[in-house]
Amino acid sequence: MTNDSESQLPDLPDEDDADASEAPGAEEAVAVPRARIPELLHAAVAAVGGVERPGQARMAEAVADAVDNAEHLLVQAGTGTGKSLAYLVPALAHGDRVVVATATLALQRQLVERDLPRTVEALHPVLRRRPLFAMLKGRSNYLCLHRANEGTPSDEGEGLFDAAEVLGGPASKLGQDVLRLREWADETETGDRDDLSPGVSDKAWAQLAVTSKECLGATRCAYGQECFAEKARERAKLADVVVTNHAMLAIDAIEGAPVLPEHGLLIVDEAHELVNRVTGAATAELTVGAVNRAVKRAARLANEKAVDALQAAAENFHGLMETAQPGRVEELPEYLAYAVTAIRDASRQVITSLGETRDKALSDEDAVRKQAMASAESLHETAERLLEDSEYDVVWIERSDRFGMGTASLRVAPLSVSGLLREGLYKERSVVLTSATLKLGGDFNGVAASVGLPSEARLPDERTEGDNPEPGFGEDAAPHWRGIDVGSPFKYPKQGILYVARHLADPGRDPERPDMLDELAELIGAAGGRTLGLFSSMRGAQTAAEAMRERLDNRILLQGEDTLGELIREFASDATTCLFGTLSLWQGVDVPGSACQLVVMDRIPFPRPDDPLMSARQKDVEQRGGNGFMAVAATHAALLMAQGAGRLVRAADDRGVVAVLDPRVETKRYGSFFRSSMPEFWYTTDRNQVRRSLAAIDASAVPVRPVVKRG
Repeated sequence: MTNDSESQLPDLPDEDDADASEAPGAEEAVAVPRARIPELLHAAVAAVGGVERPGQARMAEAVADAVDNAEHLLVQAGTGTGKSLAYLVPALAHGDRVVVATATLALQRQLVERDLPRTVEALHPVLRRRPLFAMLKGRSNYLCLHRANEGTPSDEGEGLFDAAEVLGGPASKLGQDVLRLREWADETETGDRDDLSPGVSDKAWAQLAVTSKECLGATRCAYGQECFAEKARERAKLADVVVTNHAMLAIDAIEGAPVLPEHGLLIVDEAHELVNRVTGAATAELTVGAVNRAVKRAARLANEKAVDALQAAAENFHGLMETAQPGRVEELPEYLAYAVTAIRDASRQVITSLGETRDKALSDEDAVRKQAMASAESLHETAERLLEDSEYDVVWIERSDRFGMGTASLRVAPLSVSGLLREGLYKERSVVLTSATLKLGGDFNGVAASVGLPSEARLPDERTEGDNPEPGFGEDAAPHWRGIDVGSPFKYPKQGILYVARHLADPGRDPERPDMLDELAELIGAAGGRTLGLFSSMRGAQTAAEAMRERLDNRILLQGEDTLGELIREFASDATTCLFGTLSLWQGVDVPGSACQLVVMDRIPFPRPDDPLMSARQKDVEQRGGNGFMAVAATHAALLMAQGAGRLVRAADDRGVVAVLDPRVETKRYGSFFRSSMPEFWYTTDRNQVRRSLAAIDASAVPVRPVVKRG
């Protein structure tokens, strides 16, 4: 069975092609002259049935120039520009291997299922070869055949067990999911979780997947030759274009563990997400559950002394975490440092013991040992990092229900990832970072600094004769970069209105803002539904949903009441419906047409004042003489607002209103920063004008709209 979503296999060379190689996949990559980029782009756009855009052409030429001149490039390309083809065409023409890192599964699939196959075919007459492409993800995204066939290591010290039989039984939902995964293992060509439809719970998937530390290794595993993760790696090694995610890029760039094949060009799409994704990959946590699991996993194979030491450390840590108060820990108190030290030392004993103890009679020993070793190593690494007390890390206590019974955990994250990115990304190849939202406050410098590109290394946006610095990469080379905004094909001032409700009171901490809810109800009534409500907190979204359900006849969908995909599908299928939610809706909704004609933001989405990492970063900027509020809190909020406003106009005939129900965007000095970060909609604070405009848009789309409930 073939699966085009994972990779494209090489075709036989054309018989009449004198330059074709003798075997599939052996074509020599030859760079195409820069002057032919417009011709190649035209062919690629025609192949996907698109329309070539001026901004797209400008971006393609800028990418080619950056590669030719050993520079880095930030490109803001608005929705509808066609930026995927704008970077794929010059990348393929360059001839060297390229890695494309994206933040979302949707874009990864678009690239490997639509854009790359068509582009490769369209460029073949000029390139005289068909570049190969593949998708590569972390090992835990692929089903493990050893676990599917041999069983899962038990956390109760009983070797391998059948998850379908033990965890709830084969009749349970978990058991049924595990059985379905086993059947799927015999059918799938990729083993990629994202190719499984319908999907399964995280708990079910975890029974049949392994992390890189838990993997037995291709040479020791009985299923190494058929391993899905290993096959994906082999395809990536042969591919000219490797599509991956930001998390894999982070591991490759900052952890000193190369997981991506060598490449001459890196393209980071959805680059506005890069800092958050890299921060997530570089964050570690020490939880009571993780320590207890390590004890159970070590109990069967490690010596009794080492297990007892870890058990004692676990009990002590549990007792401390039960009463620990959440918040930043600038220096571990003595009692907590003692507990973490005990975990570090005991986990080291377990690691040593597991390395020495062998029981040849156990057929499942390798899998059990590998899982136990992975748990102990993870504990040791995290504890060691917590005890280092590095000025470049932020440590805090977090309390969450997912750890059970109110028990807290210790977390550690980098104070900044800009230095990590500067060291790991830019020294060996050109890097192109692109997104619809990279200019915040009308300038690239803020985002550039956050991803490791300093303002002093910036080159003029427009290339002129003789302005090129000495090209090249290396330890001492400056990361020279340019920033260009290629615009959008949409006519934002004619297609959308940015409305700020200046007459409302400034929002406080209480989500129950009566004047805001009144305004929201009137706006939805004028729009006839068609509203995407973006809220800064889940409590705010729930409060607004309850209020609107009482006041309006419109159906109000609320994030969390169904899967996000199903909610978006329902929202798109019924123009009178509204959808309310939080963070994932600010960035993850693509609903062109009349179903979404009003996007409402309840307030500026500043980070919480008690967010340990954000507040630490803000304080650090202030201590270095900068404006911490603007550099951290305002930048964070502006990026979200720019992304949220981008939900409105997704096609050339879309029209509507972005309504910000926070008067500070108009009345505070920093308000202009937020307004200039969003698309250039026609701006107003006139509530009556906005209601008339919404009513006119609604009347042209649906003759009759739901009636507002009275009384």
